[in-house]
Amino acid sequence: MAINLYDVTVASSIQIVGAVAGVLQKGLEYLGEEQANELLSFRLTDDMLPMAFQLNSVRHHSLGAVQGMQAGVFEPPPSLPAMNYSEFQTFIAETLEGLKAVSASDVNAFEGKPMLFKMGDFEVPFVCENFALSFSVPNLMFHATTVYDMLRMKGVSLGKQDYLGQMRVGH
Repeated sequence: MAINLYDVTVASSIQIVGAVAGVLQKGLEYLGEEQANELLSFRLTDDMLPMAFQLNSVRHHSLGAVQGMQAGVFEPPPSLPAMNYSEFQTFIAETLEGLKAVSASDVNAFEGKPMLFKMGDFEVPFVCENFALSFSVPNLMFHATTVYDMLRMKGVSLGKQDYLGQMRVGH
């Protein structure tokens, strides 16, 4: 079986974003609404951005990465309006639905296409598959792991299966 750009971006993102949705639900059930809302401003350490940023980055490095490959440019995520925990759950659910709507043929057509990462005056030229494999997929995993770790640190009972989500098994 050959692996293509859709497999390493969208299919993997569906798995991880779905897992993030699951850990957020477990977090709400354990913490309750008030504590869950407080968690959005929680940082693992002073020089790390809060959970709200981590969740925005999960979306940005999954669905946003596909949109960036389509446009040929990827920039840091836009700021979000203030949202509560429940609204972030909806935000992640919408991300998952957006990923499920992306066609494999559209994404695979991005192979070899140039794209640019831009942050102010700083620019890094990529082709789409190198952008995905060396930048966006690792960032998605980092931010998803950070959300998981924040919930674990607050006492939410999570295990590796919660992080992995629905694996693609079979032939």
